[in-house]
Amino acid sequence: MALAPKFAGQAYSANISPKAIHTIELYLDYVCPFSAKMFSTLYNSVLPHVSTKYPAKVRFLFRQQIQPWHPSSTLVHEAGAAVLRLAPDKFWPFSEALFEHQKEFFDVNIVHEARNDTYKRLAKLAGSVGLEESQVFELLEIADKPGEGGSLNTGNKVTDDVKLMVKANRRVGVHVTPTVLFNGIEEGSISSSFTGQQWEEWLDKNV
Repeated sequence: MALAPKFAGQAYSANISPKAIHTIELYLDYVCPFSAKMFSTLYNSVLPHVSTKYPAKVRFLFRQQIQPWHPSSTLVHEAGAAVLRLAPDKFWPFSEALFEHQKEFFDVNIVHEARNDTYKRLAKLAGSVGLEESQVFELLEIADKPGEGGSLNTGNKVTDDVKLMVKANRRVGVHVTPTVLFNGIEEGSISSSFTGQQWEEWLDKNV
């Protein structure tokens, strides 16, 4: 959970004084159009100015929110988990690319596609932001043979990472995407329709 600045002393950092900082958590789904809209505004119009306008005052956390009624949601978020494994600094650029291409992974566009073929397209997209496609696909690929002990639900190499993400999100109780939490509390005034100017006005008031 995020920690409000006034409770900063509850955090322990070896040899470092507790640092008061606001936390904005963004619960976004890669195949949600409203999540794409919010991400685009933030990534292109707000975040580039955060370090200069609000130095050491606020951090943004991208919380990957899988929406199970879209079967591809799990697959695209697995790709995000693979990027986090291989090159954490590429996660936000990859997210931008994936949101820009999200329609390619909507239900109608993957219904006749084999799962590993979807992974190959996601690996190629990761390659467009500087990752090695083969390494991404290696983490995502599902084997076509039983695993140890005859297991047929073998998952892939990021399955455990995704389980942790889902567990954390369930504890918070987030359902709708996008959802924004400010210092651990849902901030209902922020919506996907927020413009860059509205974000700046909100940040000026609250951080």
